[in-house]
Amino acid sequence: MATSTLTRPRDAAPQSAASAPNKGRRRINRTLKYALLIFFVIIILIPAYVLFITSFKGTSDADPSRAWLLPQSWETAGWDKAWTTLAPALGRTFLLVIPAALISATLGSINGYVLSKWRFPGANLVFTLILFGMFIPYQAVMIPLTQLMSNIGIAQGIPSLLLLHIVYGLPICTLIFRNYYESVPNELIEAARMDGAGILRTYASVILPISAPGFVVVLIWQFTSAWNDYLFAAFFSSGRNGPVTIALSFLAGGQLTDYAASMAGALIASVPTLIVYILLGKYFVGGLMSGSVKG
Repeated sequence: MATSTLTRPRDAAPQSAASAPNKGRRRINRTLKYALLIFFVIIILIPAYVLFITSFKGTSDADPSRAWLLPQSWETAGWDKAWTTLAPALGRTFLLVIPAALISATLGSINGYVLSKWRFPGANLVFTLILFGMFIPYQAVMIPLTQLMSNIGIAQGIPSLLLLHIVYGLPICTLIFRNYYESVPNELIEAARMDGAGILRTYASVILPISAPGFVVVLIWQFTSAWNDYLFAAFFSSGRNGPVTIALSFLAGGQLTDYAASMAGALIASVPTLIVYILLGKYFVGGLMSGSVKG
């Protein structure tokens, strides 16, 4: 007993000595990891830095050769010009993206629910045909779309863009919701059927209350896609009735480019999507992952 008691401190010493290099190695790895992350953050933020400082430069100071240098004098003329040019288009863009996101999300939710929980003959074929719309390049159908919109008499500007974004948003919305509803236990649907609930009552009472994660993902996706769209806007709108991307292109165009106003306009146009991601970004990944595991 005495011998074993005396040997315990001797055994503990090598263990503590061996753990010291491991702690040092972990500390070095952690430092390198954070240094690498900081490096990539700096690289990613460099364009934002150039945008920000250039937006406060004067006409003579806002030159590409001085893009990295701070303004010689901080001015807000570029911001005033950018806001005056973009303000009407910003209002029109909100009138476009909010209904487009809400309507396409609602229709996608209904499609995903029917295709995942109310099987019918040819359901897989219908789902495949809906997904086929995701793989058609916009450029390939732009001329036929222009002729179609003209024939059915929908006015250019926000009305035509709203219809296009709803239609072209349905495939991705349907896909996301169908994958999400696949994780919902079938027992819930069967219980609702046994209680006499039909397809719409089951959707409203059972499916819709648990669909918040899917709606967050789809709304962020659709809001961002419609807000940043330029191709549809260039074909189906003009500077008088188009969204902010068209107004921004007019602000940056011309023979003599106002770099300060262009940079300020780019920052103003990016603020709404940035706010959406700041407020809802933490739910985005969770919503994507919520339907990845069959429950």
